[in-house]
Amino acid sequence: SSPGLLLLTSFLLHMEEGHASPTRLVCDNRLIRKYIEEAKDMEKRVGQCQALPTLTCPMVLPLVDFSLQQWKAKSNETKRREILCDLALLVGTMTGAQDQVTQECGAQQLQQLYQHANSFLRLLQTFSWEAGPWEPGCSPRSMEHTYITSIFLTYRQLVQGKLRFFFYDLAKDLCK
Repeated sequence: SSPGLLLLTSFLLHMEEGHASPTRLVCDNRLIRKYIEEAKDMEKRVGQCQALPTLTCPMVLPLVDFSLQQWKAKSNETKRREILCDLALLVGTMTGAQDQVTQECGAQQLQQLYQHANSFLRLLQTFSWEAGPWEPGCSPRSMEHTYITSIFLTYRQLVQGKLRFFFYDLAKDLCK
């Protein structure tokens, strides 16, 4: 397992004990850079898998592109919910895709990606500024794909884009 995953896991365990805040993750920008590198790495590795099947049942993936100007105008809570929404769809899609990918190399990469995305999902659920639980009853803009590599691309774009800017915005408030 990659050191990044251990880091994230220990961070999550730490957080669940209630004495750590998301602040460290947000304020140490080496961490988000590390997640971006890992996302690129997973994308590269799945691209090297031989004979990846085309999915017979297309997957629905969130469209994670965004306009920076519109993004900046949103509140942190809105941003968080939007990212959660994208991640929830992504994680759900990966679960479905795992049933279709029997080829070992692809299945391994998918499992690793699933763990990363799922950790982020749980992590962001702890960042709430509003009372009340987060409900995944949202429908992000989405598109159908038949290539497994699209999942990895979407995840990388999400981490490199919305998630990185979200952490950057949070840092401005939290890391005085």
